[in-house]
This record gives sequence, C-alpha cells and structure tokens, in this order.
Amino acid sequence: MKEKKKNTIIGFSIGDVNGIGIEVILKALSDNRILDIMTPVIYGSEKALTFYKNLITPTNIHLHKIKSINQVSSKKVNFISVCNENITINPGENSTAAGKFAFESLEAVTNDLAAAKIDVIVTGPINKKNIQSDQFNFPGHTEYLTSLSNADDSLMLMVHENLKVGVVTNHLPLSSVSEVLDKELIFKKLVLLNNSLKLDFGIASPKIAVLGLNPHAGENGMLGDEEEKLISPAVQMGKSNNIFAFGPFPADGFFGAGSFQEFDGVLAMYHDQGLVPFKTIAGGRGVNFTAGLPIVRTSPDHGTGFDIAGKNIANETSLRNAIYLGVDIHKNRLFNKSINSDPLHKN
Repeated sequence: MKEKKKNTIIGFSIGDVNGIGIEVILKALSDNRILDIMTPVIYGSEKALTFYKNLITPTNIHLHKIKSINQVSSKKVNFISVCNENITINPGENSTAAGKFAFESLEAVTNDLAAAKIDVIVTGPINKKNIQSDQFNFPGHTEYLTSLSNADDSLMLMVHENLKVGVVTNHLPLSSVSEVLDKELIFKKLVLLNNSLKLDFGIASPKIAVLGLNPHAGENGMLGDEEEKLISPAVQMGKSNNIFAFGPFPADGFFGAGSFQEFDGVLAMYHDQGLVPFKTIAGGRGVNFTAGLPIVRTSPDHGTGFDIAGKNIANETSLRNAIYLGVDIHKNRLFNKSINSDPLHKN
C-alpha cells in the first residue's frame, strides 16, 4: 500500500498582538481548503485569538486548542496558548507589553522548529522597537533567525510570482549602507541568492541582475565609485564561480523599463532600493522569505498595520501566499534531499 504523504506542519507566531497579524492569520486559515496542503499551529494567546476571531465576521473558523505540538491534529486549526492570558488587547497601540508577547510567541514556535516538530514557520509582523529586550536584540526576524540557526549569513528575499528581490543590507540607516558595503559582502549575498534560486525554487541555472548603489549606477564614476570599486568586481567574482550575474544596473531604469522580467532574481544594495519597487509591483501579494538558512521561514510583506488594526479590513492575501510559499519550499528541499541522498533510487 502506498504511504500517505504527511502534510507540512506550519507554526505561526502571532506578531504584535495590537497589530493585524492575528487577523490576517485567522482570515487566511478560515478557508478550510488550505488544510488540504498544510496543518497549522498558532502559538499565541487564547484571549487574543478569541478577540480577533469575534472581530472577523462572518467566519467559520474553529480553533482546536492543544497543550503541546505532540497533540497536533490534521485538518484542524490548532493553537497552543504560550502567552500570559492577562494580556490587554488595544488594537493600534504601540506597547512594550505587546512586544513581550510577540517574543513569547516567536520563542515558542522557534523552539518547536529547532526540535524538528514543525516544518515551516510563518511569522506575524512585529514592531521592531517594542520587541527589543535582552532576549531579542536584533533589527528584525531575519537577523534573529540567522543567529538562532548559527548561520554565517542569510538573505532577505522578497517573492512574488516570478519576481524575486534580495537585499545586500537589511535594516540599516541609509547613511550606513555605503560604509557596510564591500565586494566580499555583495558576493556572499549573490551566492546565497543563487543557491536559494536553485535549491528552494528549482531553477537550474538562475540569471541574476545586480543593481548599482548610486543614481544611474554611478554614471561611470561621476555620481559615485561604488559600482566600479565594489559592485562590478563582485559581479565578476560571481561569474568566476559559475553564477550567471549581470550588472550593475541603474535601479530606476531597470524596474521602470520592466527589465526585471528577464531575470530569475534581483540583488539590490539596500532595503528600500529593493522593497519599494517590489511592493509596488506585488501590490500587497508578496512574501518575505529568509533564504540561506537550514530552516524555512516566510512572512507577509507588510508590517503591523497599527492604523487599520481592529477594523476588520486587513487583507490576508500576503499571509496566505506566505503559507503557500513555505509549503512549496519545504517540498522542494525534501525533494532535493531525496535525490541527492539516493540519486539512483536504489532499494
């Protein structure tokens, strides 16, 4: 008898309890058809989940409470209460208490991920300031998960259909970007992007565009020399290592002319250079994926949405796409592992 395939188990951290994280998670899971491809486990507060469940009307979602991941049930929306139930919920309010609860949820889900009890994590949006503590002293999820994974580095990769944009520098002030950039860092991120496109997305020979840093990609040194001194050498290093890298391209013309459609991946130099055009093109349907780690983590491409929290108007499309992408990448990695461990499929 053919063995039945096990559903991907996804753990959800709730993010900031006063933001839109729980709302979009519940909305995305309210369509029971999504349970055909994955088994969800929400790590959070029963009080908070009930609050937002009652806010969303109409909804047919049924929450199945379990004490630990060992009790997980397929075809159900499982949740584990890991936060203090005395939590006060004030949608739209920025508070240190909410940051504390966000970390408790994140810590619980990463613990089960580290124990290989779940396959993928989907993280709800956090407020990067109120979550700061002795336990979380990082600019964001990407850096925190990189540290937990003991990885040398990772890549913030934004994904929407055939558009994939990675950034060399993540959450840095713009004034610090040129100080941090060097050809070794650019090359390292280029390697991470190339490897992820192969491993996680199944693209055999990815074609990657690398953006310049300065206006008009430096205009031959007249508007800056980072392209000549750092970026072009990094691109050449990539080519010497069998990476199909091209550039540096001026960012405005590259996206404005639609040239991104000719490439499998794009490497931007800094956060907004990549994310502004990405979010414009994705239109609220994109996903943030942390590439280069041994774990699979995705998240919606938006923030806490304090301005619309508690109003039942948050759109769950990005969160739903984060689920789909997490499942796809997990399956791609399992397939890659199986064919490399036994390429001839011997019995």
